[in-house]
Formats: sequence, C-alpha cells, structure tokens
Amino acid sequence: MGRILALFYGVVCYAIFFVTFLYAIGFVSGFVVPKTIDSGPVGPLLTRLGIDVAVLGVFAIQHSVMARPAFKAWWTKAVPPAIERSTYVLFASAALVLIFWAWRPIPTVLWSVGGPWGQVILALAAAGWLTVLASTFLINHFDLFGLRQTWAYATGKETPPPEFRTPLFYRVVRHPLYLGFIVAFWAAPTMTLGRLLFAAATTAYILIAIQLEEHDLTAVFGDVYASYRKRVSMIIPMPPSKA
Repeated sequence: MGRILALFYGVVCYAIFFVTFLYAIGFVSGFVVPKTIDSGPVGPLLTRLGIDVAVLGVFAIQHSVMARPAFKAWWTKAVPPAIERSTYVLFASAALVLIFWAWRPIPTVLWSVGGPWGQVILALAAAGWLTVLASTFLINHFDLFGLRQTWAYATGKETPPPEFRTPLFYRVVRHPLYLGFIVAFWAAPTMTLGRLLFAAATTAYILIAIQLEEHDLTAVFGDVYASYRKRVSMIIPMPPSKA
C-alpha cells in the first residue's frame, strides 16, 4: 500500500507542476489566465517592488537550497528517497503559485512592438517555452519531475543511477532549458517595468543557479563533465570546440 501511495503522490505532484507550468506561460506572456504579470492590485511603487522582489526571492531560495546534495542528504532522513524529487517539485510549484498570487504589476510600458515584428517576438517567446519543455524530455522528463523514482519504488525496482548524455540541443549549449526560459522571459512585444524586473531577476538567478548546478554535476560525473564544459558553450548556442 505504501508503494501505491508513493506512486499516487508522485502523480499528483506532477499534475500540480504541469498545471502550474501552463499557468506560468500565460502569466508571463499575458494571455488566457485570469492574472498576468501586468494585471492585479496596485499600490505604492515601493510596496509593489518590495513584494515582487520578496516572492522572487522565496522561489530562488527554495529552488536552490532544496536542490543541493547536502540538503537532500538531510531531507531524506525525514522524507523517503522515493518521493524526495516529487516533494521538491511540489514545493517549487507552491513557490510559483505564490508568485502568481502575490505579484504586483508595474505596468509602465518601456517598449511596445506591434504588427509583423510583434508576431515575430511572440513566436520567439513560444520557441523559448517549447525549448524548455523539449529539453526536459531530451534528458529525462519523468526523472526530473519525480515520476520515474516513484514508479520504480512502486514496482519494486531500483532507480537507475544518473547517466550523462548530450542529445540534440545539449551538443551546442550546456543548459538549453535555462536558455529557453531566458528567451521566453525577454521576448515581449510589450515590455513593462514589471516584466523587465521579472526577466532581469530570473536571468540573474539562472546565471547563479548554473554555477551551483555545474559544481554538483562535476562532482557526480567528474572529468567527463569537466571536458564537456570546455567543449560546449554554457548558455549561448555555439559550435562545440575541439578542446
């Protein structure tokens, strides 16, 4: 029964993540969802800035701290390893929901591009979101979001150890998933001050997160990853070097 409950928990956490991810697309891009990055209650500018920076900080702290090996080693003393990743995904989704709920708009328009060029920018944003999703499947989508671990536990199998692979996008850039987010956040036909704050803060966080993640990847894969770092660009797609 415990194994079935773990699998059910993993499926629920994944479903919550997927709905949250879809809402994030609408929230950032400004369509379909009831509240976007440029809508919602207003107030004094400094109050809005303070709230927005605070909720972005909550997401950054949750995302970084819970992903560190030292935290995982401590955390899995209380949380079964089989559901550790699903729990991380659940907390990450909750941090995103907090952003959606608490975010205060700063709708001052910095630039607005209409007509065909506006459509081109929208297409670029869509390409960014598709790159994010495709990148997760190129590595292991279901492992990344915890389903592989709960399925292995439910079926009485060991979760396979991490495998280093560089399929498709990963041959020209080490972090295509992060690249997709950056493109999606900055490709805005209408850029408001609020969206600029969101794009700049998340880009800064991504660049810091990459350093932390690469430290962990080097610890796991050793010289294989160190060689990969020398050959392949971090975030800007470029032909791999022969180093």
